[in-house]
Amino acid sequence: MVVKHTTISVERVRKLLAAARKARVLVVGDVMLDHFIWGGVSRISPEAPVPVVEFERESFMPGGAANVARNLAALEVPTELFGMIGQDENGRRLMELLGGQNINCGGLLANATRHTSVKTRIVAHQQQVVRIDRETRDGLDARLTGRLLAEIKSKLPKTDAVIIGDYGKGVITQPLLNEIKSLCRARGIWLSLDPKPVHRLNLAGLSLITPNRKEAFELANLADETRCAHPLADKNLMLAAERLLNELRPAVLSNHAAGIVVGKVGTATTSPAELLKGFRR
Repeated sequence: MVVKHTTISVERVRKLLAAARKARVLVVGDVMLDHFIWGGVSRISPEAPVPVVEFERESFMPGGAANVARNLAALEVPTELFGMIGQDENGRRLMELLGGQNINCGGLLANATRHTSVKTRIVAHQQQVVRIDRETRDGLDARLTGRLLAEIKSKLPKTDAVIIGDYGKGVITQPLLNEIKSLCRARGIWLSLDPKPVHRLNLAGLSLITPNRKEAFELANLADETRCAHPLADKNLMLAAERLLNELRPAVLSNHAAGIVVGKVGTATTSPAELLKGFRR
């Protein structure tokens, strides 16, 4: 098998970033509040064989689809966020954080029947010890779906792209996705989705999907039987990707951005300067 390296020149990246700053993007999906408790470990508990984390500080960051919006805002892309939160303190904290990062969250709807998703990570010496999840996973009912769609429809006339972040927390249902696909298709709006195969959705008709390796194999209904040091030489992976991806260049840029972000501790963003640094001149 001949492995072809796909690269984008730094000049092309500059042009893409400049074009992105002129675009208006809607992010729709499962928003979360990422809560980090930072500390150190110097002893093991006498009550059980577990480390005792001595509290030093805590921090809060937008997570899930909210972090997608945060990354776009960090790249100076005009961004609006749509999703559901609870009528609770965590929802209010998330709204404040997003407002401080120049993200329009008028489409973030509060509902008393749902809890704002919170993921609490306890980190000691830069190593995650445990994570605690507090969330509502039930799918949106017809009434809440209608409310969310009404907010999205009102903003589509001046929209260039819609990004859907599905984290399996109930916001992205098939009825919602079907209607968004129909609306975007009628207006020629780019529509991409970051999938979560915990529930099966019909993903046909999208401009781009961005699964990780595990998600790609699950969505393609293939067993992950091979591992190659170079992903492009991994025949099994290429077969899964061939079934799923239909736009290569945006995937190259987004995958590079993802690689920068996962290299950082905690919920993070990337910047235009970091993106440019990774491409050949």
